[in-house]
Order: sequence, then C-alpha cells, then structure tokens
Amino acid sequence: MSKRKILMSVATMCMLSTAAMAQGPKAGGVVNAVIQPEPPGLMMGLVQNGPTQMIAGNIYEGLLRYSPKLDPLPGLAESWSVSEDGKVYTFKLVKGVTWHDGKPFTSADVLFSIDFLKQTHARARGNLVQLDKVEAPDESTVVFTLKQPFGPFIGIFEVGSLPMIPKHLYEGTDFKTNPANNTPIGTGPFMFKEWQKGSFIRLVKNPNYHVKGKPNLDEIYWHVIPDAAARSVAYETGKVDVLPGGSVENFDVPRLSKLKNTCVTGAGWEFFSPHSWLWLNNRSGPTANKKFRQALMFAIDRNMAKDVVWNGLGKVATGPSGSTIRYYTGAMPKYDYDPAKAKALLKEAGYKGEKVRMLPLPYGETWQRWAEMVRQNLQDVGINVDMVATDVPGWNQKVSEWDYDIAFTYLYQYGDPALGVGRNYVSSQIAKGSPFNNVEGYSNPEIDKLFADGAVAFPDAAREEIYAKAQKILVEDVPVAWMLELQFPTITRCNVKNLITTGIGVNDGFRDAWIEK
Repeated sequence: MSKRKILMSVATMCMLSTAAMAQGPKAGGVVNAVIQPEPPGLMMGLVQNGPTQMIAGNIYEGLLRYSPKLDPLPGLAESWSVSEDGKVYTFKLVKGVTWHDGKPFTSADVLFSIDFLKQTHARARGNLVQLDKVEAPDESTVVFTLKQPFGPFIGIFEVGSLPMIPKHLYEGTDFKTNPANNTPIGTGPFMFKEWQKGSFIRLVKNPNYHVKGKPNLDEIYWHVIPDAAARSVAYETGKVDVLPGGSVENFDVPRLSKLKNTCVTGAGWEFFSPHSWLWLNNRSGPTANKKFRQALMFAIDRNMAKDVVWNGLGKVATGPSGSTIRYYTGAMPKYDYDPAKAKALLKEAGYKGEKVRMLPLPYGETWQRWAEMVRQNLQDVGINVDMVATDVPGWNQKVSEWDYDIAFTYLYQYGDPALGVGRNYVSSQIAKGSPFNNVEGYSNPEIDKLFADGAVAFPDAAREEIYAKAQKILVEDVPVAWMLELQFPTITRCNVKNLITTGIGVNDGFRDAWIEK
C-alpha cells in the first residue's frame, strides 16, 4: 500500500519554542498555580471537565500533541502515516516509554485505551464512530483502519480527547471503582503526589520521562481557592505564579496585568476555540423570524464587548466557525454594528414590541455585565427585553427544555467542523435535555447533508469546499447570534517561561515550562 508520510522532525518541534528557549531553560523550581473549581477527579479516562484536563493533562499523554495552528506533533507516537485512500493510519510509538509505576508502555496499552474510552468518554466515543478496527502488529506499532475516510481523525489524539490508560492497572476491573483512580498513573512529565481536598493538588517531576531533558520544573502546586477575589489576592501577594484562563474575573485582569513581573496572554486555546453566541429560539416568537435574527446581529456592538468586557482579548466572530478552526473562511457577509439597519430589519420582520426573554450565562460578573450591555443594545433599537436571572442548574434546565428566547452560551470547537461545529446546527442534534447540542432548533436539510458529507470527504480540498458552502448558508440564516471567539487570559509571572507552546496551552504546557532565576 502506498502511503503519504507525515513525519514531524525535532526541528519542527523546536519552532514552537520561544526566544527564551534559545537561551537555554534552567532546571529546577516549583510553580504555584490556581485551579478553579476543584476537579472531581484526575483520572482522565473517567472525568473530562476543564479543571481535570488542566491538571491531568500533565500526568497523562495522548499519541499526539497539537501546535497553535493545530498541526499534529509527536506525543507518545514519534511518527505516523496515512494511506492514500485516507482510511488507514499507522502510528510508530516512542520506544522505551514507561508508566509512572515503571511498567512499559506498549501498543497493547493503546488498544486497551481505545476499548476503555469507548465505554467511558462520550467525546472519544463520537470521534471513533468511523473506526473499523485497531491492531498492534508489534509492541511499537498501532494501525487504525476506518470504515471510510474521516477528515478530522488526525485531530482526535490530544490528551484530553484520547488519553492513554495503563492496561496493567485497569484490565479486568470495575473502571469506576478502581483504586488507581485516586492515584492516577500516566506516562506524562509529572506524577501525582498528593491531594489535600479543598487546599491543593501536588504534582512532582517524572525523573524517567521519555523526552530527554524534560520536564524542567521539580513540582507544580495547584491551589484550590474558591473565591474569585481571593484568587486575585493570592497572585498579588505572590502565593501563586500562574492564573490559568478563567481563574479571575475579567474586570480584575487590567489591574493584575500592571503588576511587576506579570505577563498576560490569550494564547493556548486554539484547539478548543471557545466560541460564544446567543442561542436564538428558532421555533417560536420573534426569534423564529430570520429577519429578526439578522437584526440582532446588526444591533449588538460586539467590538465594544470585546474591548470593554474582555479587555481586548479575542476576536469578533464572523460565523459558525472560529478563525483557528480548519476550513474557516472569512469570505462572507459581515454583520457590523449598525442600529439603523437593525431597525429596518425589525420593521421588515413585522416586530411589534413583543417581550423577548433573555438568559444571561450565570458564570460570574463578567457574563452579567455582558448581558446588560447586550440588553441595552437591543433596547436601543426597540426590542423589548426581559432579563431572566438564573443559577447554573436553572440555566441548564431552561435551555435544555427550550424555555427561552435568547440565551448566552459558549462551546468548544475541537479544531475541526466535524468535531465541534456541526453538532450545533444539524437537525439530528435537536433533542431536549442537553444545553450543548442544537438547542436553537435550526433545521435545514441542505446543512444536514453538507455536514454529513464534510465529515467523510477526502481529500482536504473537498472538505474545504463543502464547509465554505455551509458557512455561507448559516451566516445568511443566523440560527444563533455569534458574538466572540473568546480568549481567556492566562496571567503568569514573566519569569515562568515557555508555558504556552501548544494549542491546549496550560493543559499540557508544564512539560516545557521553566523558571528564569
């Protein structure tokens, strides 16, 4: 079988390094970071929420890592190839890798992990839907054969999406009650050492890590600090060195960023590409009218929201895909802030001042301020907005039961339209009970077909053409009101070097981090 070889060289990896890296990283030191909220567990095969991924992404590993441009990089696989027909993926594993307990990591662990995650990891289960079989011809080779080409397949091997699980600890056990869940064992650069509930989680350097010279740090302390103001104070007083994205309220970011030896970045979210929008109920009421939905887009000052609420971080969204997502195109009509145009469209829509219920996202002061800004924008063009206050469970229930007209949200996109975009617009994802599928109730057979075709089209040029067509249709129909491509600011001491080097940022960044002394 002829193959198209995709090999990532050491030189390619080094391109990710910062100028500081060229000076040579220094070994040793402890980094104190905030984790919020405290994770329910650290066994990545069983728990996939954000805090778990942020900590355990440095304990476990996937077969691949991903650059900020979402290009695949070596992880536990040192090289890989794809057959000409796009159906067979062959991975060559790094040799000599051991689990934290000293047992060897082999292809048998990969096969076991696939079976494990199909049972426990909803996203992995969906990503593997086109998998026909996975085989291990030897201890360092794994071959995935697909039922048909599946373009996003090369993007599913990130540590949070497909973490490798130790077969020798889990085979033949009840996965959920296995004692190893309390003391997670991975192959990553850091090992689990201690967890004092409500206080801190401590990771220590893996002295036998398979990447020569890594990690540089001796330890990471993840501090659990429930109060947002107290998290800011912990940074101000020097108790912590790293505030990952979302750790503090956005209105505190400008003040903290002015502190001595402080650096702020919005990088490290490219793989997740958090995309914010307003759910618009397409089923009934004013929001069921396309012209009303288009009017909303012209009525909302999204640039002001970016600059005032989000401190200039992020980008104004142009449609259903974030600009870091594969096959994104910006070549489509723009909805610039234009209140006069919004009023004209409202008149065309026959809007008579009916009350429209809007649900803010109950995630803190930042989101409340944004909701108030949007309400003012809508009132300025004559829309009668009734703000409905909820807590998190209440928001989940109302959105899941479609009991709203407009509701704030944001979702991750996972690098590819087939993994994280289409789910919000295809009619097969219209189902009560989840706030994270096609909640708006948009139904368009042409869009259904385009996303179905785009997932399995081959080669990439065919996928690009399909998704460009889908984006154009969706931007015209406005099933939801796209707001911003979010960037959650990561705040660090400037002498913590090289922390953000991949598309998932802090989640696997401590491998390369070092402290300038």
